[in-house]
This record gives sequence, structure tokens and C-alpha cells, in this order.
Amino acid sequence: MIEDKIKAQAKEMLGELDRKVKLVAFTQEIECMYCHENVELMNDLAGLSDTLSVEVYDFLKEKDTADRYGVDKIPAVAVVGENDDYGIRFFGVPSGYEFVSIIESIKLVSTGNHELSQATVDAVSKIAEPVHIQVYVTPTCPYCPRSVVLAHRLAYVSEHVRGDMVEAIEFPHLANKYGVMGVPKSVINESTFIEGALPESAYVKEIMNVLK
Repeated sequence: MIEDKIKAQAKEMLGELDRKVKLVAFTQEIECMYCHENVELMNDLAGLSDTLSVEVYDFLKEKDTADRYGVDKIPAVAVVGENDDYGIRFFGVPSGYEFVSIIESIKLVSTGNHELSQATVDAVSKIAEPVHIQVYVTPTCPYCPRSVVLAHRLAYVSEHVRGDMVEAIEFPHLANKYGVMGVPKSVINESTFIEGALPESAYVKEIMNVLK
């Protein structure tokens, strides 16, 4: 799944990992066009670092586990620490430009280096109710990883925030539901929409406005 040139670059980036990271993949054998590719990609990633491991669950047969991770569609991957789940999710294969997003999210969980400004951390620390961020993307969008990684960083620093990458082409019914005509498009708590890849401060301001 990973070209040799990209594999070498990814291996170099993953050499910076500190703590162990699990890639928890959800799949099923029938009626899931991209599930096999998604699991194969996770196994390829795990082969690049001793710090990475993969757990694979059947979405239907192991529904209790899917529910525990809040997985309601497949293919899906939760990027979790050895003992901690930060609410970082990928729905759809993180291919194309989104390969960068999963590499960055693995590094985030392993190193704890969220790279957010102190102003952002202070603002997010005030969140006391659930915030669900869905970032709709396509593999050919060069601006999408910026929004995905930001959503995942916010999820990392707040137990109340969950950040999902959702591949719009693989979930057209959801893209239609939320009127995704261009990407990236972030959906906050089902009601507020952020078009495009906003700067960190503007993105966080939009999220905080939802909570007023």
C-alpha cells in the first residue's frame, strides 16, 4: 500500500516516536469496499516502527468494541496510546494527502507534542461539554490535512473533544447530508460548519462560539 519512496520518508518520521501507539482498525468481510485496503495500510505502517501495533476488530461481530470506540461506520481506525484514548479517529482510508494526517496523529499520540499555541490550550481547557469535530476530506486535497491534524490536536488536549477525519468519497451519504461541496469542511456538533482550512486561532474561535 505504501510506495518505497514514501515508506522511507514515513519510516524516518516515525523514528521520532517515544511511547507505544495502537492502530485500532474496524473492518468486515462483506459490503465494505475499502476495508481490506485500510487494514493492509495499517499493517504496513506498523511494520515501519517497533512502537506501532495493530488491533483489528470485526465491526459486526465485535460490536461492543466498536461501540466503546464510538465507531459507527467503516473502514475506521482509532489512533490510541498504550493506555489512553484521545478521541482521534479516521473514517475511510487515509490515503493520498491524508497519509500525512495519520503520520502526524501517530506522532502526536506517541510524543505528546501537540504544537498548539498556549492561547488555544487555555481556550480548549474551558470546554466542559462534548464537542464532536468531523473533518470531511478527499485524498487529493492538499489543504485537508491541516484541518484534520488540528482537530486531532484539539482532541488530544481535551477529553471533551473528539476529532474525526471522514473521507467524503467513501461516505457520500454523509457528505450529502452535510452539504459537502468542497473540502476541507468541518462539522461541529452537527450544527456548525467551517469551510476551508482556517488558521488555528480562527478555527478555535468558531468552535468556542458553538458552546456559547
